[in-house]
Amino acid sequence: MYGLIVTINIKPGFKDQFMEALMEDARGSVNNEPGCLRFDVLEDSEEPNRIYLMEEYRDEAAFQAHTQQPHMIKWRDTVKDWFATPTQVSRTSGVYPPGR
Repeated sequence: MYGLIVTINIKPGFKDQFMEALMEDARGSVNNEPGCLRFDVLEDSEEPNRIYLMEEYRDEAAFQAHTQQPHMIKWRDTVKDWFATPTQVSRTSGVYPPGR
């Protein structure tokens, strides 16, 4: 398993457009990528312009394939100017449950 935990801070005034574009990417990832095992979108309870993504892929190759998908490229190009801070990305690998 290859995972990512992504922290995104959205510029004030852009959240609605950002989330609309993100939902397209999330649905495309889950529905159209066999190697995408999970794509959770979470909103910070105290900072509404902070979003977390928990993404899980079969392996790094599946993640690399994700980065080339039309829905991902469209999302990246659409939201590129709406980040308040640089995105923080933590790469992860499965520990529990076993076999992930």
